Amino acid sequence: MTQPAQMKQTAAAAPEKHKYAVAKVSEIAPGSHKLVEAGGRSIGVYNVGGQFYALRNICPHQGAELCKGLTKPLVVSSGPGHFAYEREGEIVRCPWHQWEFDIKTGCMIVDPATRTMSYEVTVEMFGVSVEEGSVIVRM
Repeated sequence: MTQPAQMKQTAAAAPEKHKYAVAKVSEIAPGSHKLVEAGGRSIGVYNVGGQFYALRNICPHQGAELCKGLTKPLVVSSGPGHFAYEREGEIVRCPWHQWEFDIKTGCMIVDPATRTMSYEVTVEMFGVSVEEGSVIVRM
């Protein structure tokens, strides 16, 4: 009796991500964002408390320019007539139909399975001052 042939499994190498220097750190103050072009895509780069996040500038609902929407806190409620704000500056609201997305993950607030593309962002230093750094988007 012959034994079944062993299948050789090789891990496919992950495609190398391209790096795009899209702004100086000083150009995107905490609590603000900037629309940029990277790799032929419109991207919104957000500074949330000193951390940078990047979202594709397309709402998955009907294609609106998502990053032209308002950046707001998350509104939560403990019951009728009571509400509070959390996560200031972490939610972007689509300008067309008010769908809300988490800037940190790209996920829709009411249905996390619906999301817009998010990208890895790093700040690469070119000296001792953070103002001399550049915001880098990897896609």
